[in-house]
Amino acid sequence: MWAAIGHLVFPVRVAQAIGWQTSPFQFEVAVANLGIGCAGLYAAFRSFEARLATNLVLACFLIGAGIGHIRDIVTAGNFAPGNAGPILFTDLLTPTAIFLLLWLSRPRGEEREAVPRRTPARQGR
Repeated sequence: MWAAIGHLVFPVRVAQAIGWQTSPFQFEVAVANLGIGCAGLYAAFRSFEARLATNLVLACFLIGAGIGHIRDIVTAGNFAPGNAGPILFTDLLTPTAIFLLLWLSRPRGEEREAVPRRTPARQGR
């Protein structure tokens, strides 16, 4: 949600911090961040599966962004704080930390059995 606000409300400042020019693409990044943030708030009060699915989306987005930052460092020498600073590490470590926390909080034993599983109907009976 914080990243969405930054790209929506302060696009010039955010672009400067990243070392880029302001771009209409920032609106798309903002809306993607807003969607991920809303899904995260929803999932926080729902099932383990909802939290896992939300983090899968978050991980794809953030790890992809981290790879983009590394590529920008290598190809353009962009060591701006918003590209090569803390954001680079949080892009890669945040989904990793969330997957670890999800693994530690995963349903076990009886909890897992309480969740009904869908199975295909048997034919011929």
